[in-house]
Amino acid sequence: MRGGWLGIVLCLLVPSLVQAEEPPPADIRVVSEVWARYTEPDGSGLGWDVLRAVYGPAGVRLQHNSAPYTRSIGLVQRAEMDAWVGSYVDEVSIGVVYPRWNYDADLICALGLAEQPTVSLDNLSRFRLAWMRGYRFERYLPNLTHYQEILRRDGILSMLALKHADLFIDARPEIEDVLAAAEDRSAYRVTCVTSLPLYLGFADTPRGRVLARLFDQRMAELVKTGELRPLFERWHYPYPFQEGSHASTP
Repeated sequence: MRGGWLGIVLCLLVPSLVQAEEPPPADIRVVSEVWARYTEPDGSGLGWDVLRAVYGPAGVRLQHNSAPYTRSIGLVQRAEMDAWVGSYVDEVSIGVVYPRWNYDADLICALGLAEQPTVSLDNLSRFRLAWMRGYRFERYLPNLTHYQEILRRDGILSMLALKHADLFIDARPEIEDVLAAAEDRSAYRVTCVTSLPLYLGFADTPRGRVLARLFDQRMAELVKTGELRPLFERWHYPYPFQEGSHASTP
């Protein structure tokens, strides 16, 4: 009798095992805002290189696409794209699946006038802050009360000079790009306040879930072997992982 029940249980398990081992699609459609040296429209940059290293050896071809950040999220939620680049953990709760592994980390900094009082993570709430639309830093920085979202980075230095905001918050590379337009860089000060892991946000579809599982599998392998480190060195980005371990992995 026990053997009969075992046969029934195995028959019930077979479909779920087959589903769990479903092969990945031939390609992954990923969309990102254009970030210099990271997700360039021509497919160059650290972000695209990391995703090619993740999916290429598994036989999945990267299709890279460019769109503003908030539009990128919408494309994934509507399953028109499989994933978007640059999400913070659980940033979006509807129509999205997050993997366990991050693929990078953002060093989050505050750009302000050099005459400003000293800035730290603990006193950010005292300042009037600005950041790019859709970045949702209020979820990840403590006790913020005065902040606004802006649409373009090219007016940030004027905004600070005119005292329309005290600080601009962004990842370090984007702040450096903003400062490149300054006539006198010494008039400004950059203070880095925290680091936030960066994730792919996957479409909550069977295809998206398969690709998310493959992403976790491949990232575990690549971090263990250190194969991603040369990519970060090539693009002059800090390497965000310790080989052989990961804080988010059970």
